Amino acid sequence: MGMADSSRRSGRRAWRVFGVLALVLLGTGLYHVYKPLPEGLSYAGPWRVGVEPRFLADLTFTDDQGRRQVEQRIFDAVFALIDGAERFVLIDMFLFNDYQGASPERTRALSRELTERLVARRRAVPQLEVHLLTDPINTVYGGLDAPRLAQLRDAGVHVTITQLARLRDSNPLYSSFWRLLAQPFGNASGGALPNPFGAGHVGLRSYLALANFKANHRKVVLADTPAGLRALVTSANPHDGSSAHQNVALEFGGQAALDLLDAERAVLGFSSEQDVSYRPAPAATPVGEVELQVLSEGRIADAVLDAIANARRGDALDLVMFYFSERAIVRAMLAAQARGVTLRVVLDPNKDAFGHEKNGIPNRQVAAELVAAGVPLRFADTHGEQCHSKLLLITRADGRAWLNLGSANYTRRNLADLNLELNVAARGDANAPVFTAARAYVNEIWQGRPGRHYTTDYATYQDDSAWRRVLYRFMEASGLSTF
Repeated sequence: MGMADSSRRSGRRAWRVFGVLALVLLGTGLYHVYKPLPEGLSYAGPWRVGVEPRFLADLTFTDDQGRRQVEQRIFDAVFALIDGAERFVLIDMFLFNDYQGASPERTRALSRELTERLVARRRAVPQLEVHLLTDPINTVYGGLDAPRLAQLRDAGVHVTITQLARLRDSNPLYSSFWRLLAQPFGNASGGALPNPFGAGHVGLRSYLALANFKANHRKVVLADTPAGLRALVTSANPHDGSSAHQNVALEFGGQAALDLLDAERAVLGFSSEQDVSYRPAPAATPVGEVELQVLSEGRIADAVLDAIANARRGDALDLVMFYFSERAIVRAMLAAQARGVTLRVVLDPNKDAFGHEKNGIPNRQVAAELVAAGVPLRFADTHGEQCHSKLLLITRADGRAWLNLGSANYTRRNLADLNLELNVAARGDANAPVFTAARAYVNEIWQGRPGRHYTTDYATYQDDSAWRRVLYRFMEASGLSTF
C-alpha cells in the first residue's frame, strides 16, 4: 500500500510539473504573440506632397532564343544616392551577403558593390554619417562572421543587427519553446553543421533561431542631397543570389523622406544604442500632383484593404506579387472582381529558390481560387530567378491612381505586425509620370513584346491538389511557413 501511495504521489507531482510547464509555454507563446510592439512600428505617416517621385524596375525576361536577360536600374539609383551624399546615408536591407544557392547567380555581385560604394564614399567624405541596419540572417543568427559587415565597421559605418526577439512571434508553436530553451544561451560563431544559405559551418543554435521565421524584411535607402533628404523604397536586396530577380522601387524626396527617417529611427531605437545624429532641415512644402504616404507593418494591410474596398466598376487593379496568401486580401480581390473592377494579377510560381525547387505554395493555391472566380492571372516565367516585386496599382475611372510598393509580400507574416516591413503609397493624377511608369511596367510584363517574354499562362503552373490547398491554409494560419 505504501509503495502504491508513493507511486500515485509521484504521478500527481509529475502531472503538476507537466501542467506548470504547459502553462509557462502557453503564457510565453501568448505574450509574445500579443505583446506591445516597440514604439514607432506599425506606422502610417500623413499624406505628403512628393518631390520628384520616380518609379524604377528591374526587368528579367527571355529573348527569342530562350536566353535569360536582365535589365537593372534600382541599385544604380541606390549607388547614385550614395555617391552624392555629403552628410548622411542610412540603408536598411534584409539580405546583404554573397551567399549563393545550389546554382550560383553570375548576374551581379551586389553585396560587394554596395560595400565598396559605402567604403569609398566614407573615404572621400570622412564626416559622412552612415548607418546600415540589417537582419541577423546575414550572420546566420550569430553563427557565422559576416566579412561585408566587418569591412563596413572598419570604415566607420554604424552597423546595427536588428533585435528580432523584440518583435512578436510569427511561429508561436515553435517560438515559445525557443524563447525558454534556446534564446537564453545566445549563439557563437562556428560549428559543425553546414550553413543553410551558403559556404561555411554553423552550430545548432543558428538552426534553432532560423525556425522562428521572422525578419527585418525592410529595403530602404536614405541619403542627403543638395535639395534635401531623398529616399528609395524597394523590394530588392543587395544579395548576390538575388541579383537576377525582378523588382520595383520608388525614389522620392520631400517631407515623406523625413517620415521614413523617423520610421527607421524606431528600429534603431530598439536594436541599438546608436541613434542618428543627422538632423535634416524641415522640408519645404512643394507644389505637386502626387502625394506619398510611408507605411510599415500592419498599416500596409490597412491601406491595401481600404484601397481595394474603394475600387469600383470601371476601375483597373493590377497586382504583381512574389508571395500572395493573406486571406483578407484574397477575399477583397474576389469581392472587387464581383463588383466589376478590372483585375490583372501576375504571381511568381514559387518554384525557384536559389537553385532549389519549391512546391508552389502559396501562390498556385491562391491563383486557383482567383482564376475560378474569373480573375485574369498569369505566372512569371522564371528561370532560376524570382518575380520578387510587391506592387499594387489601382487606376480609377475618375482619372486618379493609387500605388503601393515596397518590401511587404501579401502574407500574414508580412502584414500582421510580425516582420518589419516598409512600403510607400502614392496617389494623384493617373497621368503623372510615376503612375504611367508603373502602368507601363505592368503592361510590359503582362503582354511582353518582341524579343521579351516575361510571363506564362496560368495552366503552366496550375495546381488543383486538395492536399496542398489544405497545407497552404494551415501554414498561413499557424505560422509554420517561410512565406
